[in-house]
Amino acid sequence: MPETGHALTLLFAKGFGLFYLLALSVGTLIYAFWPGSGKRFDHAAKSVLRGEDQP
Repeated sequence: MPETGHALTLLFAKGFGLFYLLALSVGTLIYAFWPGSGKRFDHAAKSVLRGEDQP
């Protein structure tokens, strides 16, 4: 009987982890490609080089 409980717990953990990682990936893609995020990413890319006078 304990083996059934372990298998059920394992199935639940794997399923939850799968859906959690899928939701996190979709959320990251939505954030990255959201139309208003372009300015923020451009600012972050250019801020690295701002203020450098020497190589």
